[in-house]
Amino acid sequence: MELHAKLRNLLVMAAADGSLTEREIAFLTDRRERWDVPEDVFADLIRYAISDVAELEIPESHEERVEMLQDLLRMMAADGELAEVEKQLFATASVAMNISDNELKEIIDSVL
Repeated sequence: MELHAKLRNLLVMAAADGSLTEREIAFLTDRRERWDVPEDVFADLIRYAISDVAELEIPESHEERVEMLQDLLRMMAADGELAEVEKQLFATASVAMNISDNELKEIIDSVL
């Protein structure tokens, strides 16, 4: 999965509760810089994330799916609060990725 898509997924998760906190913005900005995503592309990704058509893109490989779930957990925890809508989006994504309950617990334990 390309880095722009990863960042877009993080933005969709961050915007799921209807707001972006300062800590979430700092986390996302760090990822943007780490992944060398240009600011204009970042702005486009933000516009997508807050749009009515925003949705998570599910990676093809199992390894990328696990990595995405780990990144989503970090995003969810960035502001110190796990909003119900974020938890629902995370659960829906894990089901769509065919991640077993046991593996999901391992993923959560590895991050939190």
